[in-house]
This record gives sequence, C-alpha cells and structure tokens, in this order.
Amino acid sequence: MAEDWDTVTYLRRKAPSSKQARSSKAVNSALRQGQQVDTNKKFSAGTNKQKSASKNTAKLDRETEELHHEHVSLDVGKVMQRGRQDKNLTQKELATKINEKQQVINEYESGKAVTNNQVLAKIERVLGVKLRGKDIGQPTGGKKK
Repeated sequence: MAEDWDTVTYLRRKAPSSKQARSSKAVNSALRQGQQVDTNKKFSAGTNKQKSASKNTAKLDRETEELHHEHVSLDVGKVMQRGRQDKNLTQKELATKINEKQQVINEYESGKAVTNNQVLAKIERVLGVKLRGKDIGQPTGGKKK
C-alpha cells in the first residue's frame, strides 16, 4: 500500500458557530484574507428600552386640543399635600403606603401627573380626603386610618 503523506483530505469541515464567527479573532482573520466583513452596532441590544419614536408618540405630537391627556389639577395637588402634611407623612412614606414610587406622589402634588383613578383612590384611602368628584378636599365617608 502506497500512501501519499503530502495530501490531506477533509471529509467534513465544521462551519464556525455564530458566536465564533463574531469573535474578534475571526473578524481579524477575515480582514487579513481580504474577505468582506459587515459590522453593525446594535444600540440597547438585549434591553427593553425604546429609543425610537413610536407611532403613539407621533400621534401625541400631532394632537389637537380635543386629543390630550388630562393632568391632575393643582387644587387636587394642594389638597393632597395638605392631607399628607396633616397626617405627618413624607412623600416617600405615602408612596410606600400605596405601593408607588415617591416620584408619582411628587408629580401628583405638582400637577404634572396624568390622571389615574386607581392611584387617586389609593391616596384617598390613606389620607382620608376626597380627591375626585365635586367635593374635593372633604373627608371621605369610609374608615379613617
């Protein structure tokens, strides 16, 4: 049997995995060989952040007077602040009692928050003061805590 030691036959060559193909070693090797390398930078890859403007944002930008979010009025914010101070609570303490962030309370008191009846109901329960309806500032009829 005569064997030729100079020739090598590959039966099967495994293609590199996607992770191996993206490694810096593989990229540098491809550049040395003169192959074309396509690189893309992915921003916020693997996160839940949305940097681009969505369709809803574009709609809000084009909104007219009849299509806008209602913000909490300043009177509600003042009543909320007075009720919180009467109970000797800080914004952070009130926020922890209703399972919200301190920033939410701050936005409601400054009148910047978009009206959310569930949050207002929680605050009413803790402070014992009405924040919705026509008799804003009146004590609630339920149990006072």
